[in-house]
Amino acid sequence: MKEMKNNVMKKSKLIFVIPYVLWLILFVIAPIVLITINAFSDGHGFTLDNFRRFFVDGTFLRMTLNSFWYAFLITLFTLIISYPVAYILSQLKNQQFWLLLIILPTWINLLLKAYAFIGIFGQHGLVNNFLHLFGIGPQNILFTNFAFIFVAAYIEIPFMILPIYNAITDIDPAVIQAARDLGANKWQTFIKVLWPLSKSGVEAGVQAVFIPSLSLFMLTRLIGGNRVITLGTAIEEYFMTTMNWPMGSAIGVILIFLMVVVMLITTSSDSHHKKRIEL
Repeated sequence: MKEMKNNVMKKSKLIFVIPYVLWLILFVIAPIVLITINAFSDGHGFTLDNFRRFFVDGTFLRMTLNSFWYAFLITLFTLIISYPVAYILSQLKNQQFWLLLIILPTWINLLLKAYAFIGIFGQHGLVNNFLHLFGIGPQNILFTNFAFIFVAAYIEIPFMILPIYNAITDIDPAVIQAARDLGANKWQTFIKVLWPLSKSGVEAGVQAVFIPSLSLFMLTRLIGGNRVITLGTAIEEYFMTTMNWPMGSAIGVILIFLMVVVMLITTSSDSHHKKRIEL
């Protein structure tokens, strides 16, 4: 009877796994395979010209550097804002309510948020109307690097706060109290205790923000006004405007590779940190 129950349980688990596997195959693996095949094609057969062009043309290298630079800035600003917020949140009452307020903006469509900021930063938007009260004329806030980084950081902040908050709440309060009892001030407690023990959450947040920020393209169009050029905008350009799908696919494959490298670096550093804690 036990063996029959175990078999039934295994079959029921397999039934639940099948939709997930199908989803992965259809919407993750299959697109990557198609893009990879397209990247090594010129319409007539196998070729490496698309990749050669990417590494030879200085324009693509500048786009790569721009992508990493903007992703770094977005990640840095979200981290600077998110860590104190996550720590304060872990000390508050009714934490679930405050978490809901942080998660709530993620329920709104990204396009709607982008258009909302177009209205806020526009020539006759909320910010310029406020500045007009102080006699400051309309400022060109929209279609600038500042606007792009600000909006991207705003959108990504919840994905940085949540893992840091989870890491901080997992820390035993007795450890923090012990550090203070031993004479450590607030800064020493943060550097020697709080930061090392919450570092796994920071690294998870960096992954959740930095990697998507590498491929942003819609915000670069709507908020950056084509002044912000990244690999994401290049892919959109080759797929939607010039219709050069092989070149766009090649850029996409390189971007996926860069994302995997970033993920491996942060994951390896996270595992190394955990080993040090265990020792």
